[in-house]
Amino acid sequence: MTAARADRGQDAATVEGFGREWTAFDQSGVGEADLRRVFVSYFAVFPWDLLAPDAHGIDIGCGSGRWAQFVAPRVGRLTCVDASEDAVGVAGRTLAGHANVEIRLGSAGALPFPDGTFDFGYSLGVLHHTPDPEAALRDCVRVLRPGAPFLVYVYYALDGRPGWYRALWRASDRLRRAVSRFPFGPRFWTSQVVAALVYWPLARGARLLALLDVPRRFVDALPLTYYRDKPLYMMRNDALDRFGTRVEHRFTRAEMHAMLERVGVGHIEFSNDPPYWVAVGLIGRPSE
Repeated sequence: MTAARADRGQDAATVEGFGREWTAFDQSGVGEADLRRVFVSYFAVFPWDLLAPDAHGIDIGCGSGRWAQFVAPRVGRLTCVDASEDAVGVAGRTLAGHANVEIRLGSAGALPFPDGTFDFGYSLGVLHHTPDPEAALRDCVRVLRPGAPFLVYVYYALDGRPGWYRALWRASDRLRRAVSRFPFGPRFWTSQVVAALVYWPLARGARLLALLDVPRRFVDALPLTYYRDKPLYMMRNDALDRFGTRVEHRFTRAEMHAMLERVGVGHIEFSNDPPYWVAVGLIGRPSE
C-alpha cells in the first residue's frame, strides 16, 4: 500500500471536519460483521460480474477505508482517494494489510488522474457534502473508462415521506445548521448527545416494535428506523456526520437519475432498500 499527495478541491471546513470525524471514529469500535452488513446493503446492486479479475477501481472519498477493506480482496487494484490528510492516515491504518491498495489525497471535482483511468468506481456519502455535487459527479465519471460501473450514494430528499416526517426533518436541519458552525469540540459532544437521546431510543424502539411483529410498513415509516439493527457506535458516527457538516444537499430519485444521465451515466439502477439513494450505472451507456 502506498500513499501520495494530490490537490484538494472541497469546502475547507467540511474537509477539516471529516478529517477529525474519521480520527474520532476510525471504525475500531465496530465489529466486522456490522460493517459488512452495511457494505452489502450499499453494494447489493453493484454488477461484480462485469469486473475482470485484475480490475483497477477507485474509492472516491474513502474516509476511514471501511468499505475499501471489503472491496480490495475482490479486485486487482484499488485506489482510495480522500480530501483530508487525517482521513488518508486513518485509511492507511485500516488498509495496511492490503498490498493492492494505493491511497491518495484528492477530491471529487479535482481528481488527480487522467480521463478513463479506472475500470470501476464508487463514492458513498460524499457528493452531497460537496459545494457543487454535479461538477463533482462529472469529475468522478471523467476518470472512469467507457462501460465502467459506478456506484453512488447520496442523501435522499425524503421522497414519499408524510408531512409530519418532513416537519421533524426540518427541525433537525435547523439544529444541524447551528451545530455545524460550532468549534469541533462542542460540535462533537452535541452530536453525541443527539445520538444518545434521539438516535438510540428511536432506533431501539423501532427494533422492539419489529420484534413484536408490528407490521413492517409501520416500522419502516418511523424516524431513524434504519438504525434499529445498528450498534450505538454507528449512530454516534452518523450523528456527527449528519449534524457536524455544514454542506449538505439532498436529491429526489428523479433528480439523481437526471443528474447521472447528464454527466454520462446510463443503464441506471436504484436500490429499493435503505439507505436512500444508492444507484449504479455504466459510464457512457445511454439508458434504455
